[in-house]
Amino acid sequence: MVSAALGRFTADDFRRRASAERAPHGVTDYGDHRLNPDLAPLFVHDRLRDAAVLIPVVDHGGEASVILTKRAEKLRSHSGQIAFPGGRLDPTDPTPEDAALRETEEEIGLHPRHVEVIGRLPEYRTVTGFSITPLVGLIRPPFDLELDSFEVAEAFEVPLDFLLEPGNRQRHSIEYEGVLREYFAMPWQGRFIWGATAGMLVSLANLLAVGDHRL
Repeated sequence: MVSAALGRFTADDFRRRASAERAPHGVTDYGDHRLNPDLAPLFVHDRLRDAAVLIPVVDHGGEASVILTKRAEKLRSHSGQIAFPGGRLDPTDPTPEDAALRETEEEIGLHPRHVEVIGRLPEYRTVTGFSITPLVGLIRPPFDLELDSFEVAEAFEVPLDFLLEPGNRQRHSIEYEGVLREYFAMPWQGRFIWGATAGMLVSLANLLAVGDHRL
């Protein structure tokens, strides 16, 4: 069921709630292990590769949206999936913020001057072996995007209120390396937002104290 109970969620709403810096119940990390506690041994930190992504929240005045990308089908990993711009930390990246902004510019052509980084979400650990630092940033139009066609098939915006509304979340399961695991999903206009991307959006909703969190 698609719900829009939140109404319009503006960039000002977002900034006000994000600035309160509410960390739910002292949680410092989220990830696939929160829905799948039996897989916890796979999430030992020193086995994971560091990565960072940007959650780009676009200020459209009366409402806000989030830029998401669809990864190119020819990529060897996570091909065709919906994702935030970002990637692995390079040795030349002083911080996760630098990595997320660098990768965002490389992937979709969004220059760092258009991004006001608001803060970080808790680290997100994935069953595929990454420790992701999600950075949340405000984007103010006008701006132009230029996609790296090797990595990104398309970039699109989804209303922030849709992504934060608990009624728009689904829980699915999939067999991964012989083990059944659960994940969040948020279908939107024929696109299937799922896995770590959906999980980080649930983490964002928790930070903003929107609805009841279940991760």
